Amino acid sequence: MEKIKLVIADDMEEIRIHLAEEIAAHSDDIVVVGQAATGHEAFIMVERLLPSVVLMDIQMETRTSGITAIGKIHERYPGVKCIALTIHEDEEFIFQAYLAGAVDYIIKTSSIEKIVKSIHDVIDNKLLVRPEVAKKLIDGYQRVYEKQSRLKETFQVMLLINTTEYEILKMVYEGFTYKDIASKRFVEETTIRSQVNHILKKFGKKRMKDVVAQLRELNIFDE
Repeated sequence: MEKIKLVIADDMEEIRIHLAEEIAAHSDDIVVVGQAATGHEAFIMVERLLPSVVLMDIQMETRTSGITAIGKIHERYPGVKCIALTIHEDEEFIFQAYLAGAVDYIIKTSSIEKIVKSIHDVIDNKLLVRPEVAKKLIDGYQRVYEKQSRLKETFQVMLLINTTEYEILKMVYEGFTYKDIASKRFVEETTIRSQVNHILKKFGKKRMKDVVAQLRELNIFDE
């Protein structure tokens, strides 16, 4: 019987040792070939040992270092299966782990039987959700997540916009020309263009049509 080579990555040594001992006691075909204390160490270990599976703690040297390591391993060694280890069933972290390339996740307080079963399941491709369905779900979540991130960033910029800039921005959004806006506000067109430049700097854009496209995508001014 071919052995399943396992790497355990966790920043707490006692957890790594406990998992290694318990897995060895509950499975004849899983052998722990390495233990890592950081995401970086885990990646180096994968390069050197090419394990079958990595149990990867999500939060080690940073809150998401395990997720970063999963992404790097998935990109460089797609045949290595990564299972995310997490303390809490935090939906945000779990989805990020899946987006990075994890094939399953395990709560650290799970029974050793459940952990061993997860390792066997990912090796046998016995996932609860078929890979193609999981990918669609993950892709859908990624689109929502990215839109939420852009929405948050846009609102942060909007908080920096003063009342005059807001009114000008809304008029540009509605299709008014700079000349129209200047006429409605009883100022010179050069004044409007100057204020537009301030708006562009706050958004980090070079053209107002890019700002408008960003606002339109997120329905900022739509009722």
